[in-house]
Formats: sequence, structure tokens, C-alpha cells
Amino acid sequence: MIKDNQKVFNRLLVVLDAALTAASFVLSYYIKFYLIEKSPGPGVLPVEDYCFLLLFIIPGYLFLYYRCKVYTPKRTTQRWREIYGIVQANTIGLAALIIVLYMIVRVFNFSRSVMAIFYVLNISLTSLLRVVMRKVLRSMRSRGYNLKHMLLVGYSRAAEAYIDRIMDNPQWGYVVCGILDNRVPAGTLYKGVKVIGSLKNIEVILPANELDEVAITLSLQDYDYLEELVDICEKAGVHTKFIPDYNSLIPTKPYTEDINGLPVINIRYVPLTNTGNMVLKRTVDIVGSLIGIILTSPIMLVAAILVKTTSPGPVIFRQERVGLHNKTFKMYKFRSMVEQAPGKEKKAWTVKDDPRVTRVGRVLRRTSLDELPQLFNILKGDMSLVGPRPERPQFVEKFKEEIPRYMIKHQVRPGLTGWAQVNGLRGDTSIRKRIDYDIYYIENWTFGFDIKIILMTFFTGFVNKNAY
Repeated sequence: MIKDNQKVFNRLLVVLDAALTAASFVLSYYIKFYLIEKSPGPGVLPVEDYCFLLLFIIPGYLFLYYRCKVYTPKRTTQRWREIYGIVQANTIGLAALIIVLYMIVRVFNFSRSVMAIFYVLNISLTSLLRVVMRKVLRSMRSRGYNLKHMLLVGYSRAAEAYIDRIMDNPQWGYVVCGILDNRVPAGTLYKGVKVIGSLKNIEVILPANELDEVAITLSLQDYDYLEELVDICEKAGVHTKFIPDYNSLIPTKPYTEDINGLPVINIRYVPLTNTGNMVLKRTVDIVGSLIGIILTSPIMLVAAILVKTTSPGPVIFRQERVGLHNKTFKMYKFRSMVEQAPGKEKKAWTVKDDPRVTRVGRVLRRTSLDELPQLFNILKGDMSLVGPRPERPQFVEKFKEEIPRYMIKHQVRPGLTGWAQVNGLRGDTSIRKRIDYDIYYIENWTFGFDIKIILMTFFTGFVNKNAY
């Protein structure tokens, strides 16, 4: 078994990337001056001058590939992340090349068209190389080559979760040879992986087996053994990783920070606590709500007239909801029910065929048009275009005692639409499932994720069978 085959593979990729960068640059020259223009015209620099630039381009691009994490281990890297890194590196590289040539050195004879063709060609060929290499590696691993043999030390939920991911992704090429544990008897199986002994057996197994990796997956009650096990693995020279069993304490994706050399684990990563992200999202909310108000003003005018003329009572219904940092605010909606005595509407949710809903209100609810006045809530800053849906205070008090992690949704502004809503979780649907979707959104927020949810809202989110 070749233990360092991943290093050899990465070095080969570096060489191939260098060759592809050189080939793309030279080929771009010939495409521009021989394929498009048929022959170089007067004043066109010879190909040798372009090749001279490769002395700077190749090391520069390889450095950018490294910085953009194109050379991270390929076994568990998602393909889109790898290609994104290639696009990012090439974009930075082309920008730097243009700045140096045309603004610093002020050499204008190098064709901008060649640079543009090189940008497209290099991204395409380098990405194609990664796709081909992945297919080759997948084929090799299915035949038993380029596999990583590993031992899990400790039977825990972390160990089971790790095995689940390995079994779900055979293309990674990991083979779990067994598990060591003091509490679970030898012979116990989990998805074909067997407990083969106790923790003390590691001192016998490591010298006798050619393992590529050891993953320490101790359960919380066995963490007293951690220092000793790390010592043994370090002495054996085997690559060791630690997979903490904290799901029962931290049921989410944590992140670490360094405080003068002290690693600190933050229990929950909320991207919108970052000032830059907050400003970006708030800017989009202001611009988006203004555009929304302008575009939907005719619809809101018609809805207001229909509500007013078909049922006595106010056009706008104001209801107290809980928002960012558990603060309450008045959320606006077109009134869709008959006017009720103060406090009566607080008793329960709307249900299917609710007699309190007016005929116009039923249409407004089913099409979500009753929510349009919330654009003014967004403009005020009470809400956001995208986020968890806000709930009434009495239900918040109830759910926070019954549903774990319910209050996390109040770490961000509530939204007009949300990840749970575009996945059909509206009206009388599972609150627990909604919270799972809300927490996923909170922890994985990106500007692109918001755009995706807004687009999904236009196609799937307005008309919903659960919107009574």
C-alpha cells in the first residue's frame, strides 16, 4: 500500500496545471492571430514574446491556485468548490496581469483578446482536467486502488456519523478497518464496520498494520484517554485526526477563533453577525423593499379596495410578532378575516376552511398577496426580505419550552419569505421541521442563498396549499 499517493497525485496536478497554463496561453495566441485573424498583422508581437510572460504567469497562477485552495485534498472536496477556486484564481491572475502590463509596466503591444481567450481557455481546460482526474480516481478506487485504510478509536455518535458519510461517498476511497472501544463489546457491527478490540489494543495494532490514518472518535465519557491516545499515534508516526463527539451538546456547525494562541470553539456560526454581511443584507432589503413597493403598488391598491368594500373593518391588520433579538414589532398584513374582538384572534392559528376568513381574504391568503404590506416592515427594519417567519409572542413562549433550539431563529431578522416557506412548510405544518430549515438558513447564509430563495418564492412560494 502506498501511503503518500495523495501527495504524489497533488504534485502531478501541479505539473499538469503548469503545463495547461502554458498551453492555454500559447494556444490563445494562435486562436487569435491564426484562427480568427488568419495571420498576424503588422505590429503583432511574435509568440516568443508571449512565451516570455509565462516565466511570471506560471508561478503566479500556481501560487493563486494554492491560495484559492485548489490543492486541498480531493477525496472530500466538492467538485463545485474546486471549480470555483479555479475561476477565482484565474480572475485574480488575469486582473493582476492586466494591471502589471498596461498600468505599471505600460506595455500595450500584448493583445487584450489573447488575454481574454486565455482566461476562458485556461479555466475550461483546468476544470476539465479536474473532472477527468476525479473519474479516473473513482474508477481506480472501485478496483481497490488509491484507497486509504483507517482505524476509528472510540465508538460514539461521531464514529457512526463518520462511517455514514464514508459509506455514502465511496468515491472518497476510505476503508474503515475497524473500531476500538472499551465500552462496546468486540464483534459489534455498524454498517459492516466491526469493533475489533479495546482502546489498549492500539499499541499492538499500529505497529502491526499499515494504516494510513487514525480517527479518534471517542465518546464524551472517554475523553480522559485522549491525551494518551494522541501520544501513541504520534509516536507511531501515523496521520491522526480528531472528530469530537459534541453533537449532544452542540447540535450544529461550530466555528473556531484564535485568541492570542488560545483556540476557542463558538457553538454556533451565524454569518449575519458579521458587520459586512449585515450591511449587505440591510442594503438589499432597503433597495428590494422600495422596488417591491413600487412594482406592487397597483396590486396593493386593488387589494385594499376589495378588502374595504367587501368586509367592514380596517384594510391593514396589525399583529404583534417577535423579531430580531426577541423584540416585538407590529407586522402588517391586508385584513383577510372578519373583524374580531381585541384578543380573540390570538387564541389559535387559522385552520383549513376557517369560517373567520372572508372570500377576498381566502384569495389573498392562498396567493400570499395579504403579505405585501410587510414590504413596509422591511423598509422600517423590522423584517428582511428573506429570513425565518416571525411568530406571535404567546406561541414563542410555548414553543421555546417544547422545541429545542427554537429561539435561535431570533438571532436574525424575520423574513417575508424563507427557506422553510419555499420548501412548503407554511400554515399547519411541522414546527420542528420549520425550525430545522430556519437554523440551516441562519448558519449557511450567503447573499447567493438569499437570491436563490427569492427566485424560488416567485416559482413555488406564492401559491401554497397550506396557506389557509
